[in-house]
Amino acid sequence: MALSSGISGILGALGVVVLSANAAIPALAGPSLWMQTGGVTSQPIGHYEFCQQYKAECAIKSKSTLPPRVTEFGWQMVREINASVNRDVKPITDLELYGRDEVWAYPDKAGDCEDFALLKRKKLIEKGFSVADLLMTVVRKPDGEGHAVLTLRTAQGDYVLDNLDDEVKLWTDTPYRFLKRQASFNTGRWVTIENGTDLMVGSVGR
Repeated sequence: MALSSGISGILGALGVVVLSANAAIPALAGPSLWMQTGGVTSQPIGHYEFCQQYKAECAIKSKSTLPPRVTEFGWQMVREINASVNRDVKPITDLELYGRDEVWAYPDKAGDCEDFALLKRKKLIEKGFSVADLLMTVVRKPDGEGHAVLTLRTAQGDYVLDNLDDEVKLWTDTPYRFLKRQASFNTGRWVTIENGTDLMVGSVGR
């Protein structure tokens, strides 16, 4: 995936992401490296309300292209941001923080799972990763509870940044059932993930 115009030269020098087959991280092999997405589906109500506040962030359209290969430097950055946000933000439910459920917001010192994911996404975009490769994702935990994580699309597979785990893992190495995620082609749209159809969070039609 091409980086945002105007900063590609700087980021190329830093080596955050490259398209070359000579990247430091070898590609994996197998049928389950990437999530299989389907058609456009309902948008989580919390993300819909978030988009009312941050309209420009939810109106970015991207061309459908292959995800980038991430260099060792890029992976180090991803791991550091995942761990630092997990360390610096106190986990607290929306009900405790706002008095109601399903509030998606950038956290200050405390937040729910989706707030962790939003902040990680923001920080990685600031480091030069494309919005098309940083996708908010809804999953079901083994106990049946709904949960939100950040998916990073790469040529090496789809990886998950999770507030419940400091390790950045391939999505198939997590214990979750993946339900839906932001569309890579439009930050305001969501698409199904074909290995699950039950919705665990409140949604609005799109």
